[in-house]
Amino acid sequence: MMAVVIALAVAFLQATATPDKAKAPYMPRTIEKGDQSSVEDAKRVLVRTDAEWTKLWQQHAPDRPRPAVDFSKEMVVGVFMGSRPNAGFSTAIVTTTVANGALIVRYTETLPKPGTVSAQILTFPYHLVAIPKADVKDVKFEKVQ
Repeated sequence: MMAVVIALAVAFLQATATPDKAKAPYMPRTIEKGDQSSVEDAKRVLVRTDAEWTKLWQQHAPDRPRPAVDFSKEMVVGVFMGSRPNAGFSTAIVTTTVANGALIVRYTETLPKPGTVSAQILTFPYHLVAIPKADVKDVKFEKVQ
């Protein structure tokens, strides 16, 4: 009888376990989001170390204190839209997923609707998030609608 219970338990665990190849999407923790970065060109980044974080923060906001990140547990993902001619542009990292040794980052970009009146000021939209540390070899950024 005990062998049957164990066999059923093992079968249940195997049937419901998440495969090692893919993990469920993760809702990132926002570190900072806005429209005034010192990063002038569009770029997407994955930061794995404190040294890389210091370098990115110096490019992004050299006049402000850098938020603390525990790189033994987390990584930072960033999306920068680059220079935009007026207000109304934004970007957001929606989810991150680890699959087959790659980090897949899904993000959106919002543009002002035609005919919309917006402030005539240069903007530099960005979103920086922290996600759980993962051993990934590749990063894929996918823009979603």
